[in-house]
Amino acid sequence: MHYSRWLCAVLLVGSVPAFAAPDSCERIRADIQQKIMQNGVPESAFSLTIVPNDQADQPGAQVVGHCANDSYKILYTRNDGATPGENTDAQ
Repeated sequence: MHYSRWLCAVLLVGSVPAFAAPDSCERIRADIQQKIMQNGVPESAFSLTIVPNDQADQPGAQVVGHCANDSYKILYTRNDGATPGENTDAQ
């Protein structure tokens, strides 16, 4: 029983850095991408970029998520040249 507690503790401690790893950013980016596409936006009409916090202020980009303990931001950029948040739909 003592061995199983030790193993469990090692697994928990060993998994903590995995939560903060940039791999988590890729999962979050993919989730955001799916949500945007489910709202009818074609994949070719936008891009999502993962950048360090100090590079998040970019012209024409909008922060749509964060990851890795908030040390990275996920930026949305429209590929059609429109400003993020601008409604270009004809109604």
